[in-house]
Amino acid sequence: MNVMPPERRPEPVPAPRPRAEAAPHPPPPGRGRPYPAAPRVATRAQRLGLALGVLLVLLFGLWLFSPILTPFVLAASIAYFLHPLATRLERLGLPRSLASLLLVLALTMAALLCVLLLYPLLLAQVTTLLQRLPGYVIGIGAAMREALDALSDRFGPEFMDTRLQELAVGQAGAIVSFLGTALARLIGSGIALFNVFLLVAVTPVVAFYLLRDWPRMLLRIDAWLPRRSAATLRQLARDMDRVLSAWLRGQLICCGILAVYYATALSAVGLELGLTVGLMAGILSFIPYVGSITGLITALLLALAQFGTWDGVLTVFAVFVFGQLVEGYIIYPRLLGNRVELHAVWVIFALFAGGVAFGFLGVLLAVPMAAAIGVVARYWLRRYLESPLYLDPPRTGT
Repeated sequence: MNVMPPERRPEPVPAPRPRAEAAPHPPPPGRGRPYPAAPRVATRAQRLGLALGVLLVLLFGLWLFSPILTPFVLAASIAYFLHPLATRLERLGLPRSLASLLLVLALTMAALLCVLLLYPLLLAQVTTLLQRLPGYVIGIGAAMREALDALSDRFGPEFMDTRLQELAVGQAGAIVSFLGTALARLIGSGIALFNVFLLVAVTPVVAFYLLRDWPRMLLRIDAWLPRRSAATLRQLARDMDRVLSAWLRGQLICCGILAVYYATALSAVGLELGLTVGLMAGILSFIPYVGSITGLITALLLALAQFGTWDGVLTVFAVFVFGQLVEGYIIYPRLLGNRVELHAVWVIFALFAGGVAFGFLGVLLAVPMAAAIGVVARYWLRRYLESPLYLDPPRTGT
């Protein structure tokens, strides 16, 4: 008979002993207390300090590196101008790098072609101007004397004194001589002053990399924005981009059209320096009213010196009047329209202030800074008009 062994009961498992809590480590000797935790909410003073710090760093960097920043700022302007075209090509299936390379190469080749074709013509016209400048001065003096004599015969000799006539004739000749010499120096030495080699060597390369990485740079900057004010800063950036792109792209296209028109029309009416004066008037149209006024006065004086008759002067005057009508009623409304919120006086002040402060670099930065200041000023004006500082009712006396 098989006997089953008695069933064994499991031995009870002893309960785990509670571990002794580790004593906190004392702070390292010589190091004092640990640093307090950073506050979860930034104070107003911290936000203001961050904004002022960033602004001061930018201004200090601009002042310190201003002698070498011109190619980089020009490259950033080119990348900003070509960014919409690169985006369109990218949407059509072209890689961003290839689209950026093609656009920068096309713009560089167009600029070099213009320089190779136009610069010899401009030098030839400057040589002609220097050779004929004494004759121009004599011709303008004779025309001015004839006009003053006609006024004196019509209104009487007491209307125009003889000394005053000689002074007017001499000043007119001095103005022509000064304009001719200044124009010759500007074109003859512009290559050395503008440092074309540095611009040609550096600007296209920097423009390519900036244009290729433009969307990623915007995303990176957006990720750095303080979360509390990110929405407001994005809206301000969009407003700046709208104002700046409308004015910059529209004004550059307008300047190109006017330069071609003035150069062609003045050359067609027989003005010997029509190409130079027309290009100068079109390029200076970037500054509101300055290009047209400067080109008109220069062209009228040269026409008076060359033709010697008022018929030629009236023809040149008609060219500029027609150009202003086309600019004011066709080109400007179609290219810029009502999107531009930069007043002409504000743009002129910004360009001259930037030129005085930082030279050509300041001229490049003037319009973006003017657009940014204008957008921020309008934003704070809206905040003020919605705040109790403006809406509080007036006090009523008792």
